[in-house]
Amino acid sequence: MLSRISSCAVEGIHGSMVDVEVDIRFGLPAFVTVGLPDAAVKESRERVRAAIKNSGYTFPDDRITVNLAPADVKKDGTAFDLPTAMAILTASGALPQDRVAPFLFFGELSLDGRLKPVKGSLPMAMAARKAGFQSIVVPHENRRETSVVQGLDVYPAKTLSQVVGFVLGNVDLVPETTDVHTLFRDGGRHDTDFSEIMGQEHVKRALEISAAGGHNMLMTGPPGSGKTMLARSFPSILPPLSFEEAIETTAIFSVAGILEKDQALVTRRPFRAPHHTISDAGLIGGGHHPRPGEVSLAHNGVLFLDELPEFRKHVLEVLRQPLEDRNVTISRAASSLTFPSSFSLIAAMNPCPCGYMTDTTHACTCSPAQIDRYRSRLSGPLLDRIDLHIDVPAVPFREIRKGRASETSADVRSRVSAARDIQSKRFMKAAIHANAQMTNRMIHRHCALDAESLSLLEQAINRLGLSARAYNRVIKISRTIADLAGEPDIRAVHVSEAIQYRSLDRGGRMAR
Repeated sequence: MLSRISSCAVEGIHGSMVDVEVDIRFGLPAFVTVGLPDAAVKESRERVRAAIKNSGYTFPDDRITVNLAPADVKKDGTAFDLPTAMAILTASGALPQDRVAPFLFFGELSLDGRLKPVKGSLPMAMAARKAGFQSIVVPHENRRETSVVQGLDVYPAKTLSQVVGFVLGNVDLVPETTDVHTLFRDGGRHDTDFSEIMGQEHVKRALEISAAGGHNMLMTGPPGSGKTMLARSFPSILPPLSFEEAIETTAIFSVAGILEKDQALVTRRPFRAPHHTISDAGLIGGGHHPRPGEVSLAHNGVLFLDELPEFRKHVLEVLRQPLEDRNVTISRAASSLTFPSSFSLIAAMNPCPCGYMTDTTHACTCSPAQIDRYRSRLSGPLLDRIDLHIDVPAVPFREIRKGRASETSADVRSRVSAARDIQSKRFMKAAIHANAQMTNRMIHRHCALDAESLSLLEQAINRLGLSARAYNRVIKISRTIADLAGEPDIRAVHVSEAIQYRSLDRGGRMAR
């Protein structure tokens, strides 16, 4: 007999519909899987056979052919265990075809018939809803993330026998429901607040500009100056995630398999801080079956690279494409996948190998040659893609002792959100949402400069030797500063402040 069960595969961060077809014929016992299955899919025959038998059902002693259609798309992972078992039971007559047709199934089977969670369940649930399904059956541990998809009944099950009983009408499975508003209310808290950071007011101002315009930022300062704490407080001043952003971010985490147990939705902007020993594949993504890297896991959030020159140079250079294009394309012989990577880059570094070149309380022990080698690890093209270059001096004792109250993250976030609202209206008809993403044509349209501003910018270019890309960066920063001030036009005071945030261009790449 022939049966067909609906299931789903994951390509990148998107679900793709798959029909699991099973044909059972008289002949020597065999179990053949076709349709470009990978090793994990091929191995499912042993899990499915044991799960069916140990759940109390009869496994056919005939020739079984499993086809995963469309046959020209690579199938990987263990999500096809459950639909394969259901298709075999249907083809053998244990289940009627019309009872399984309304449902989409996915899940991994253990040998005793228990259902185990799979990666990428949220993209698969979204694909099911888009394909017109109203009900899906999922492993119990995947119930929370799949239940955030609106208009879809999610039935969580713990065992194969539960699923079979549910289809036959003998077992009641309660659809999982999730209150999305509660998730956003409970998940919006941050561990670090701006008010906890003593001093460094000019750095906080730069972080505010970075958050308001989506600009990348590099902090340079001696050890202990607070660079890491400043970076970790940065997400607290970013606008809250929208529901669409949360869904997209959660889909990436789901595919990567790093969602916390019973976590339904990522409601805080991601903060990723990979170690400097990371490989280019770990940063950008890749592998035999491409998976998202740190730049994609930081999508809609922050990628923090501490000790930036300590990263291998070829690893840093691969950052150039995602910084410009806001996505990463990973090509293999059989396929090409694109992962989103729209993140804010916050990087930190010491001014020299020992770290104390700009510290007034410690003597620098580095030679000029050592300093030059240290700085040369950062290429000019990479630095030009970082909008804000900020010097972070050591905090004087009097600032620490004074303990003066500072603005809270909520205060700063309100100004950032207001500036982002201005940009949303400005770019309503464009495919961008922040000043940092403006093209040259958009700069000419939205960033007109008066005579005084042009004269000031010309002097800066002649003195600092800014590249064409750095010139555009200054204008974009000026636009963001004007938005924070609520002013429609860029004035000289905005350009003057923007120029101060290109410290690596003053007196060479880094002033000694």
